[in-house]
Amino acid sequence: MEVAHLFDIFLEALTDSAKMIPLLFIIFVGIELVEYKYANNIREAVQKAGIFGPAIGAVTGSFPQCGISVVASALYTQRLITIGTLLAVYLSTSDEAIPIILSQPEKAKIIVPLIITKIIIALIGGYAVDFAFRKSNREILAHIKAYAEGYDDEYHDHETILEEKACCGHSASPSSLKFNPKEVILHPIIHTVNVFIFIFSVSFAINFAFAQMGEETFKEIFLVNSVFQPFLVALFGLIPNCAASVAITMLYLKGVITYGSVIAGLCASGGVGLLVLFKEEKDKKDVLIILLLLFVISVSAGYIIQYEL
Repeated sequence: MEVAHLFDIFLEALTDSAKMIPLLFIIFVGIELVEYKYANNIREAVQKAGIFGPAIGAVTGSFPQCGISVVASALYTQRLITIGTLLAVYLSTSDEAIPIILSQPEKAKIIVPLIITKIIIALIGGYAVDFAFRKSNREILAHIKAYAEGYDDEYHDHETILEEKACCGHSASPSSLKFNPKEVILHPIIHTVNVFIFIFSVSFAINFAFAQMGEETFKEIFLVNSVFQPFLVALFGLIPNCAASVAITMLYLKGVITYGSVIAGLCASGGVGLLVLFKEEKDKKDVLIILLLLFVISVSAGYIIQYEL
């Protein structure tokens, strides 16, 4: 490939990505303010939900904040939410998908269907899992009740969830801290820069691959219209980093993956919450079961949407 052509591809990806920066920053500032104002309320709602956990988790998880999956993971490791509630949060959260779509106003019409679809999947998946684990959940529900009524074990330090960090190192429960205008601006700047880098990288890679391979080879490599695509995108979504949701969203917006595949990938994308689960959960077998359930539900939902609806 000629240097001039490569530079054109680079410039096109850079220009398209840079156009998204102002809206991304504004959106992230708005999310930061909402997190500061309501993060503890959201945490308490999930924590006190009990048997209604999957419903509360599905709704709160759909809000585009990066800390909810972290909080849900921390709560689960302390057995303050059920396994179904945890999975409902993972399934409904979209990590960076919503801000990225909002930064492209012409694509905004897909947001409502995307959120509703993921909430429905989270509700069904969460309650199905809680029903399957109803015996082991009894102890968790008893613990939640004891904590809510103030007679929990005095040696349980549940406030450690406030120490967990979401993306870019900011607190998962910012409303527990003193208001800091610097943080409200600094985190969105860092967040915007990180997401911009991810968007640019994905855009450049797609444009370069398309130019190098040609349309037909490109479709074969990316399994366009392939039955395997939802499976592989869901597998990619399990990567515990916001880069996964950025890449999945960009691939969908550029027409590389199907709606069923983007649903499978974003449902599986628990982001940093998966890292917290790995770090804090002592029972690693339990972690593997949760990941397997998350993957199976995500892939199943993707295939149902792609081939049945």
